[in-house]
Amino acid sequence: MGIGKVDRKSTSVFKRGLAVGFPIMLGYIPIAITYGVLAKQSGLSLLELTFMSVFVFAGASQFMGANMIALGAGAVEIIIATFVLNFRHFVMSLSFMNRMRPVALKWKLPLSMGLTDETFAVSSLHPEEAKEEKGYLFYGALTLVAYISWVVGSFLGGVLGEVIPEALSQSMGVALYAMFIGLLVPSVKKEFRVGLIAIIAMLINVICLQFMSSGWAIVAGTVLGGFSGVFLLKGEKE
Repeated sequence: MGIGKVDRKSTSVFKRGLAVGFPIMLGYIPIAITYGVLAKQSGLSLLELTFMSVFVFAGASQFMGANMIALGAGAVEIIIATFVLNFRHFVMSLSFMNRMRPVALKWKLPLSMGLTDETFAVSSLHPEEAKEEKGYLFYGALTLVAYISWVVGSFLGGVLGEVIPEALSQSMGVALYAMFIGLLVPSVKKEFRVGLIAIIAMLINVICLQFMSSGWAIVAGTVLGGFSGVFLLKGEKE
C-alpha cells in the first residue's frame, strides 16, 4: 500500500513537470527544425547535427557553431566563441543549484546538464517543487521534454534539409539573426547599454574581418564586445 502511494506521488509530480514543459516543447521544435536545416546546409551530416543536439543542447551555440562551420572556422574558434556565448550558464547554474539545495546530489548533476534559458526561466517560477517529496521528478520531466523535443526537432530538420529546395533552405538562414535579435531585444528594453555592447561587438567584428579570418573575427567581436560590458555596466545597480 505504501509503495502504491509513493508511485502515485511520483507519477503525479512527473506529469506536472511534463505539463509545465509542454509549452517549451512547442517552442523548441520549430527552432530545432530550423537548426537542423541550417546545419545540414552548413555541411554537417544528419548524424553529426543530431549528435550535436544530443551532447551540446544549446540552441544559440549550435546556431553559431553551424554558421561558423559554414564560414570555414576552425574548432578552436568555434569552442571559444560558444564558450563566451554560454558563459551566462555559470550564473544560471549557481542560481538553480541554490534553489535545488533540498535535492540529492545524484539528481542535481543530471538536472544541471539540461539547464537552458527556457528551462531555467520556467523552473524559477516553480521553486516550491524542490521542497516536495520526489520534487526532483518535476524538474526532471521539465528538462526531459525540452531535451527530447530539441533532439527530435534537430533530426527532423536534418532530414528536411536533404529534401527541400536549396533556395528555400538558404532563406531559413534569417532564423539565425532573428533568434539572436529575439535574445537581445528584451535585454535592451531593460538596459539600453546592452544594445551599445552589441553594437561595439559588431563593429569589432567588421574591423577584424579586414585582417583575420571570419571565425577569429567572430571570436574577437564576442570576447572584446562582452569585455566592454564590464565597463559600460559597471555602475548598474543590482
